[in-house]
Amino acid sequence: MADVNSVAIARRKPVEVPRRLRRMLSLQDFEHRAKRRLPLSIFGYVSGGGEEDLSLRANRADFDALRFQPRILCDVSGRSQRLALFGQDHALPFAIAPMGFSALAAYDGDVVLAQAAREMGSFAICSAASLTPLERVAAQGGGGWFQCYIPGEETRIGALLDRLLTAGFDKLVVTGDVPVAANRENNAKNGFDAPFRITPQLIWQGITHPRWTLGTMGREIWTRGMPHFENMEAVQGPPLFSRDLVRSTIARDRLSWTHLDFIRARWPGKLLVKGVLHPDDARRARDCGCDGVIVSNHGGRQLDGAISGLRALPAVREAVPDMAVIVDGGIRRGTDVLKALALGADFTLVGRPFLYAAATDGVEGVRHAMKLLAEEVDRDMALLGVNRIEDLRGLSMVKA
Repeated sequence: MADVNSVAIARRKPVEVPRRLRRMLSLQDFEHRAKRRLPLSIFGYVSGGGEEDLSLRANRADFDALRFQPRILCDVSGRSQRLALFGQDHALPFAIAPMGFSALAAYDGDVVLAQAAREMGSFAICSAASLTPLERVAAQGGGGWFQCYIPGEETRIGALLDRLLTAGFDKLVVTGDVPVAANRENNAKNGFDAPFRITPQLIWQGITHPRWTLGTMGREIWTRGMPHFENMEAVQGPPLFSRDLVRSTIARDRLSWTHLDFIRARWPGKLLVKGVLHPDDARRARDCGCDGVIVSNHGGRQLDGAISGLRALPAVREAVPDMAVIVDGGIRRGTDVLKALALGADFTLVGRPFLYAAATDGVEGVRHAMKLLAEEVDRDMALLGVNRIEDLRGLSMVKA
């Protein structure tokens, strides 16, 4: 007969988290730390939305408005959160969304995000608004996903596609909700402009945030020279600091479904459209031969007053039952991931929190942040009474 005491008593697991990360208990904690570390212009750019932040706030409000009806007394000892997407198995049901200027918030941010995601069994999507050449993100970060802002000109589109194929990318995300730049008033108030112009406000922010000035911006310039806008097209864009140069957005407002047909004919890899909020657009993407859609309001950074990705998700899922449907916007907890999956998403994307973690603690910080979210997903699955992600589809939820 087994000793009762040996069965009832377990040893506490040794703490493996680095000391500086032990007080980071949720994704929100990284945001608080990043707010102290980053200059106001940089933090405001990452955290802010468009105009009145209506869409930004809706992303969180729609998650908060849903409540679970969990089942009890279920054997949940065999739970797993692994998911397959486009034939590839992933250890986590979430990945890192594309974010511009990552290297401005975190030293070598684009490579850091890609490396951490790969190590955790997931992936990061490289942004066209990156300051890191996409070739280096692919080679050093192991990234295979690229998100593009493309002009409505086939010659320029074709040149970018050739560059991506040469670099080894095999999944292309075409952003469809940025025909023009959004009205981000917070950027103007905080002194954020791209390319940057040297102003007294910007100088003061650099002086008062020496860890960022020396450890991020200064280290980047010392190591690799002045950053440039690297990936908007097939050729290098302007430098980060310039008095008279601007980023090219020429002909982006002419981009149409016809250009997506052109891309589909030229692109041999997986093709997705990002920014879908209407089911008819999802159907149109399917008819163009796309492999998936990303349901998103661009993190609340484009049209202010647009519905959230979560609210749009059920109708999009119903419209294209056989396509991959990914959702982003406002995910901060494991319960958020599970709510999105329960409403029909095949996968989820999380952005800002992982960039905050990269800004404060590098690769180690992003890994820790992803572990925190993964632990929440695992714990919440047990509390809901499910073992597999597929079981979430029949889960009951009610509006608060």
